[in-house]
Amino acid sequence: MRLSFLAAAFAAPLVVSASGAGAAEPTRYPLTLQTCGQTITFDRAPSRVVSIGQSSTEILYLLGLADKVVGTALWVGPVIAGYEAVDAKVPRLADNDPSFESVVGKKPDLVTNQYQWQVGPKGVVATNAQFAELKIPVYTSPADCVGKDNSEGGDGLRTSRFTTDLIYQEIEDLARIFDVSERGEVLINDLKAREAAAKKKIASLRSPVSAVFWFSSADLDIDPYVAGSDGAPGYILSVLGITNVIKSEEEWPTVGWETIAKANPTIIVAGEMTRRRFPVDDIAVKKTFLANDPVTRLMPAVQEGRIVPLDAQAMNPTIRTIEGIEVVADAVIKAGLAQ
Repeated sequence: MRLSFLAAAFAAPLVVSASGAGAAEPTRYPLTLQTCGQTITFDRAPSRVVSIGQSSTEILYLLGLADKVVGTALWVGPVIAGYEAVDAKVPRLADNDPSFESVVGKKPDLVTNQYQWQVGPKGVVATNAQFAELKIPVYTSPADCVGKDNSEGGDGLRTSRFTTDLIYQEIEDLARIFDVSERGEVLINDLKAREAAAKKKIASLRSPVSAVFWFSSADLDIDPYVAGSDGAPGYILSVLGITNVIKSEEEWPTVGWETIAKANPTIIVAGEMTRRRFPVDDIAVKKTFLANDPVTRLMPAVQEGRIVPLDAQAMNPTIRTIEGIEVVADAVIKAGLAQ
């Protein structure tokens, strides 16, 4: 099940069902929040938002706030099903990194930010201080800083394991900022129900099952970017009782295929995306490599067809992580690995 079913329920204008949410309190302004070590304050709900990061953008859409979004950037794949027409009306500043000038040019009274490497102490778009000088608050997803060290830049190092509670926190925070807390409750409750249902599908595994998550590679001749143990893929596997063969605390370490082959993962989860920073972003290129490389073609997971395409957004700590749990659970059942 994908997020498309939420598109009907959360398309703007949104009407909240009383049976789907509790009696959420209206936001009292001024509202002050802590976000990744920064303090931000709102005297009223923002009216112009630039969203840097697909997950943060999709959360805004799902909360019925698309009319507030005046620009987006950093896309990995297509927008969630049901929001194609909505997204088409929103200016896309860049598929990857927007310029600071393009963001500021939209005159936002809020910037939502998915990753500190975009906006943070060493942000490639800008630092928090640059936006603060212009009195533009930046809200950064807690999934990228709570229990995570980004001081060295790049994808960062997890100091504690990611859980979907961090995504629920982002939904709750954004709902409070915009005074739509009831909508946030509905969305969170639906996602929690989906997570529980996916976990329930697998009563038990027939034997120990392990996996590797392959996001992409800078080049086919270079070690692939695979998921460390403490990020979103690690959470997906822990929920389903599956072992991640990669034990690194890095978010996306590079690990050689010889090492991966020796670990002999039961399944290979391969990232599927429309992004094309690297040729290997293409799922077809991944599959061809696995079938023909002298090392990977001998892996039982390859020979027995246990390659699971997964939307790359579900591999990141995003609202799509729930979808990742569902897809992997279904693949394990289809492969006859669960009962």
